[in-house]
Amino acid sequence: MQKIYRSMAVAVALAGVAGGAQAQQTAGMRPGVSDTSLFAPLQLWPSPSAVRLGSGAPGRAYWQNRADYNITAQLDTARKQLRGELRMRYKNNSPDTLHFVWMHLEQNAFKSNSLNSYYYPQGSRFGARGFEGGDVIDRLNQVVGTRTVPLRSRVNETVMKVDLAEPLAPGGTATFDIAWNFLIPEHGADRMGREGSLYELAQWYPRVAVYDDVRGWNTEPYLGQGEFYTEFGDYDFAVTLPAGYIVAGTGMLQNAQEVLTSAQRERLTRAARSATPVRIVTAEELRSGAARPRSTGTMTWRFRAQNVRDVAWAASPEYQWDASGWEGILAMAYYRPSAAANWQDAADQSRMSIQEYSERWFRYPWPQISAVEGPISGMEYPMLAMENRSEDVYDLYNVVTHEIGHNWFPMIVDSNERVHMWQDEGFNTFINTFAEARRYPDRGDQMARAAQERRIVERSLASPTAVPVETPPDRIPPAALGITAYYKPSVGLQMLRQEILGPEAFDDAFRTYIRRWAFKHPTPADFFRTMEDVGGRRLDWFWREWFLENTSFDQAVGRVQARSAEGGQQVTVTFANRQRGVLPVRARFTFSDGTTQNFDYPAEVWGTNQREYSRQYQFAGKTLTRVELDPEGRLVDVDRANNVWTAGS
Repeated sequence: MQKIYRSMAVAVALAGVAGGAQAQQTAGMRPGVSDTSLFAPLQLWPSPSAVRLGSGAPGRAYWQNRADYNITAQLDTARKQLRGELRMRYKNNSPDTLHFVWMHLEQNAFKSNSLNSYYYPQGSRFGARGFEGGDVIDRLNQVVGTRTVPLRSRVNETVMKVDLAEPLAPGGTATFDIAWNFLIPEHGADRMGREGSLYELAQWYPRVAVYDDVRGWNTEPYLGQGEFYTEFGDYDFAVTLPAGYIVAGTGMLQNAQEVLTSAQRERLTRAARSATPVRIVTAEELRSGAARPRSTGTMTWRFRAQNVRDVAWAASPEYQWDASGWEGILAMAYYRPSAAANWQDAADQSRMSIQEYSERWFRYPWPQISAVEGPISGMEYPMLAMENRSEDVYDLYNVVTHEIGHNWFPMIVDSNERVHMWQDEGFNTFINTFAEARRYPDRGDQMARAAQERRIVERSLASPTAVPVETPPDRIPPAALGITAYYKPSVGLQMLRQEILGPEAFDDAFRTYIRRWAFKHPTPADFFRTMEDVGGRRLDWFWREWFLENTSFDQAVGRVQARSAEGGQQVTVTFANRQRGVLPVRARFTFSDGTTQNFDYPAEVWGTNQREYSRQYQFAGKTLTRVELDPEGRLVDVDRANNVWTAGS
């Protein structure tokens, strides 16, 4: 989802009023163990096994289930309603026999008296805003051989338990036949909805929940703030709607000859080979009526997507459509003429985004990426990114590259967003700093952008009401969401890269994590273990302080004792650590002749739980006049006033 805060001032102000204080506790300790040090061995979840190895890699026994969908839907623009039918083929790759499945009915968040309506008051960003909607199941069957068997079900808020017609053994498949409908909310928790004749459709079909080796059935309700956790599969879907509409969707358009003019088809072919945007549907064609092959009746748009975890689509009769190509991948933008001032740059912004993330981390695996303009402020789905019109091209790129970045986290690396939001938003916020710096370097390089985020987090640590990063998203106070799920994990990764592992080791480990868990379901433990396995360093202390606890940081220059020695000066400097959190020591010594010398020590110097760390130095022919900790502001420190010692002070 979109980066929630766009300025340090707003972020810091909101962090100061965040609710939900939690006591600082050492996470992961076994009962009866008295060592509460940051450096105590971290007992991660789940324990290593043949499914998930101690190295952080998936093991030989790793498994995950699969769901393939064939969907047809009709959009009734008069009633603002969607009707659909689907066949879903569910493959049980688990070692367990299943007697029932759970499915998501996420439109039920928009019913009166839903959990969403109690969690988020009317008018809030993630609330239903007084809309009465919800999924209506018209048909629920299982196809067993040549028989069609009606199934018994029980709806619990946004999930539905479906009893199978017969047990589903390991390696077996079950085919479901479902028909449903729902009224489309104007504001669907800022993740889908409509504005005038424009529709953005997501969470729009019943889909099977994830059954995994960690939690069994994952049945966390859809409340709005927390996002999704779904299985991979192949999708064929068809959308029928008024002929004047232009549709963008996950996957590749399968019937361009039916829904596009010959000129538009030629432009689309040319765009795939063009580094500069080609106008597929132009403003002039929209004005003249030549944008569509015909303007009366209905038209069906057909899409196919392979090995994705979801599909979504957007449609408007006013969409201009631009496209360009990068190494055979289409990068496209759909926007209304009223947004054209900024959005004429969006196809190129999309192209640069997939290029940056592909070259730096993991190649984009799908044939296209589409950015669509509409009322949703920022939301991501496979191959489809929703953004609003934005204030300027810089603001637009920040949102476009953020939503497209989500195609890596969590559309490729499919973590559980309903439980571990930071594995999705935090990782993505981190990789965004590289993309933003690449596009607009005059507005700050990657390190400068990371420093801005670090100052936001540094100030937020002074609030006693912040919550740990590893907090389920629907338990994070909305005012603290940006700090907790976006900026703090991003800053943690930045410091791990620059100050602890070093860029070469970090990048190697981070790329390995993506490669190991591409199209799979990693846990936080899989990430932690992979970073240690490939980075070559035990990091129990860092995971505990930065992700599992609410730890603060304050290094200081404690004491400086100097005495004359033969030909120079002997100095003992005592560095102090005045909060629980530990970080490397970065010290700069300044001498009477104006020269400086840097001394760096790893965070492990605090490993025996001492609050002070002393070093003795011998300086020939010079006198120490100043000691400063973290002179470049590379670390997090809540009190920098105690970072400096000067001679005579």
